[in-house]
Amino acid sequence: MSAYDDAVAELYQAPHGSFVAERKRLAGELKAAGDKASAARFAKLGRPTISAWAVNQLWWHAHDAFETLFETAAKLRKGGLAASGPHREAIAKLRARAARILGDAGHAATEGTLRKVTQTLAALAATGSWDPDPAGTISADRDPPGFEAIGIVDVTPPPVPANKAAAKESSRDELADLRKRKAIGEAAEREEAAADRKRIEVDRARIKVERHRLEAALRTTRGEAAAQEREVEKLRKQLGDAEDNLAQAQAVAKDLQAKLDELDH
Repeated sequence: MSAYDDAVAELYQAPHGSFVAERKRLAGELKAAGDKASAARFAKLGRPTISAWAVNQLWWHAHDAFETLFETAAKLRKGGLAASGPHREAIAKLRARAARILGDAGHAATEGTLRKVTQTLAALAATGSWDPDPAGTISADRDPPGFEAIGIVDVTPPPVPANKAAAKESSRDELADLRKRKAIGEAAEREEAAADRKRIEVDRARIKVERHRLEAALRTTRGEAAAQEREVEKLRKQLGDAEDNLAQAQAVAKDLQAKLDELDH
């Protein structure tokens, strides 16, 4: 893999809230390495939706389960209906793993998010490929060509508790937990955004100070250069005057020598 490919893989494994900061850091490393074209292309990579991010993490952290998903989907495409059950099981396992990944990262594993995860998994399985993106680096959710085409159906939710009171209590607890995780995730994203803004402000202030310092140094250097140029012109004039005086003195000496020579004769 190239340095660019390595950077892309690292970026899409980063925490969702750190995506922008990591993209900036890694683009800077590519630029510092002399690959300005790749750095410019890298800086334009899109931040994934939370559901697309979860699917990417499944690829990086549940690779075997993903391979099983692709294998069973391939069998279904060839007409192997016996793979329908294992395929649904693979989808269900990946969906459950996605919920844990989201929760561990402080994001709410809502039904809507998990539904998008399931649909994207189905879309990837339907084609057996991540194209046009490299594996594990999608930024947007994908829609399958049709669940029925390869026997994929939505994953059945967990059974409802028999006791209605217990079910309501469980639902309330789950909702409170989801809200808490969502609040934690949103707070983390706000903190990350605030940190990004702070870093930008600090960078701008540093650049402003450095610009003023360089401008002052440039003015001083130009002033010193002008003074030196004036001094050189002064010395050149003095040298010219001295050369004129020397020429005159040499002429007088020549005349005197000639007169002395005449007296001798």
